[in-house]
Amino acid sequence: MEIISKNTEETRDIAKNFLQNLEQPNKKALVVGLHGNLGSGKTTFVQFVAEALGIKGNITSPTFVIEKIYPVKFRQRRTRFNGASKIENREWPKKLIHIDAYRLQKGEELRVLGFEEILNDSGNLVLIEWPENVLSALPKEILKMEFEFVDENTRRIQIIK
Repeated sequence: MEIISKNTEETRDIAKNFLQNLEQPNKKALVVGLHGNLGSGKTTFVQFVAEALGIKGNITSPTFVIEKIYPVKFRQRRTRFNGASKIENREWPKKLIHIDAYRLQKGEELRVLGFEEILNDSGNLVLIEWPENVLSALPKEILKMEFEFVDENTRRIQIIK
């Protein structure tokens, strides 16, 4: 699926819709690989996912610390469908884990940080920038997103399952 975002508000909506359509994994963390050049919108997308999860504070790229872990509080959400309103309880994810593998050169470097433990927790949503740098550490089944800079305001986002 290809989506064109013409501004940050559209990217915010894309992040919300993306999150609403994710399904909780059964036994392992859900890993999403965020591909794209510098400035293509990967970190902005993560910021909006965090915002949609109710995470407060300044969400920055963990380029130098490699990973940041954000607990997600249990929350309720009011939804509307065909004019009817209902309250939906959302208990997943329990943690948003943002990894920036830009400075890493191989998967072993990620494993040293306890990545296996992160993967084995089905409560985790892992968003990883530059996943191509650590492919050997990633599970075979990951959701892939490609971000492309089109112009100052426009980004092309492809979601590949």
